[in-house]
Amino acid sequence: MPSKPDFVHGSVWMRPPRARGGQPALSREQIVRAAIELLDAEGAAGLSMRRLGSSLSAGATSLYWHVANKDELLELALDEVLGEVYVPEPADAPWRVSVTVFANSLRATLLRHPWMIGLLGNKPTLGPNAMRMGDRLVALLTEAGFTGFAMSHVSSLLHAHAIGSATIEAAIAAGFGRDNVTPSEVLREIEPYLDKIGPEHPHYDQWRRANPVTDLDPRQLWDEGFAFGLERIVDGLEHWLVAGGPPTPAPHPAADKT
Repeated sequence: MPSKPDFVHGSVWMRPPRARGGQPALSREQIVRAAIELLDAEGAAGLSMRRLGSSLSAGATSLYWHVANKDELLELALDEVLGEVYVPEPADAPWRVSVTVFANSLRATLLRHPWMIGLLGNKPTLGPNAMRMGDRLVALLTEAGFTGFAMSHVSSLLHAHAIGSATIEAAIAAGFGRDNVTPSEVLREIEPYLDKIGPEHPHYDQWRRANPVTDLDPRQLWDEGFAFGLERIVDGLEHWLVAGGPPTPAPHPAADKT
């Protein structure tokens, strides 16, 4: 008999909860919060069950009572921080405002906890916070007028914009931190090289010289770029809704046969 796939059945959410009798004093909530502190400080590579036990002054028995391994712990930590993502209630504001609030909240959460980015998609997100977020987003998009799989596509589009933006920002910020340099220092360092190769790329060079970024705050630039893209996405979705959504499909030729 083939084994069950780890992608689903290896998830902590698919494992029956342990009986509470004899449960150690250390709670799962304490373990998860301590894990998140380590993850925020050092990323997924810096988290181990041994280091977590040391940070909690607890033995392995207390940890393994609640989690079988590091993978389960990462699932629990991911769902815990997804609880920071705010999805407005449908009646709180017009849908354009609400989906903008959601996308900004998701991006901000990812930037506070960049280790999340590498975990998304590794396992089904079935925890209570992930399911709450999904349920509220469905309610919001339903109220806006999206239905069927179009709603799924809209949700994916909003997630993709937030995750893509956060992925690039987190990677660049990590590079700055690793080399202990500021964005302005990096820009000044590469300026002579860009001047040198400018004639080989005249269109880019002309734009670069007309729009110098040396003194700009890159975070402000990222914020503005994210807002610009999100507004264009919402504009397109609103236009699509006003136009009546997807066109009615033409009947299949076989349907005309008797």
